[in-house]
Amino acid sequence: MIPATSGIVAPIIRAMASERRDAGHPLALRFIAGFKLFKGVLLLAFGIGALRLLHRDVAEIVGRWVAELRMDPQNRFIHALLLRAGAVDDRMLREIGAGTFFYAALLLTEGIGLWLEKRWAEYLTVIVTGSFLPLEIYELTRRINVTRVTILVINVLIVVYLIGFLRATQDKERSATDVRRPEGDLST
Repeated sequence: MIPATSGIVAPIIRAMASERRDAGHPLALRFIAGFKLFKGVLLLAFGIGALRLLHRDVAEIVGRWVAELRMDPQNRFIHALLLRAGAVDDRMLREIGAGTFFYAALLLTEGIGLWLEKRWAEYLTVIVTGSFLPLEIYELTRRINVTRVTILVINVLIVVYLIGFLRATQDKERSATDVRRPEGDLST
C-alpha cells in the first residue's frame, strides 16, 4: 500500500474501489468524470468568450458590465479589474483562448474517458491532476485562500482515490487471470 492511502483515507478508498469493474464504475468515478466534464465545459465557454473579445475594447466592455450590474467602479477590486482589462490586447486574448482550449480539451478527454470506463483515462487523470499539484502548492505559498485550499484538497483526493482504485482493480484482474502453472513449466 502506498503511504498516501494509509490512515483514515485507506478504508474509504478500499471500500469504494472494491466494486467490480464489470459491474460498472463506482459512483466516485462517475463524480470525478462529471467534475472534469463540468470544468472542461466551463473552460471551453471561457475560451470562446475570450476569442469573442478579439478586436474590441475590453476595458470598455468590462466597464459596461460593471455599470449594468450596478457595481461601484471605485471599489478597489472593481477598479483593479478595470485597470487589468485595459492592459488586455489581442495577442493576450489569443493566448488565453489557446490555453483554455487546450486545457478544456484535456479535461473533456479525461471526463469522457472516465465516464466510458476506460483504463487509460484513469491513468491520464492521475498523471495530469498529479502534475498540477506542485503548481497548486506553489500558488498556496504565494497567497492562501479558501478556494486554493479547496482545489488542492479535491485534486489530492482525486489522485489518491484513483491510485487506490487502479491498484485494487489491477490486483483483482491479476488474481482472476493468475492460473497456477504446472511445476517446472518455465514458459511465459
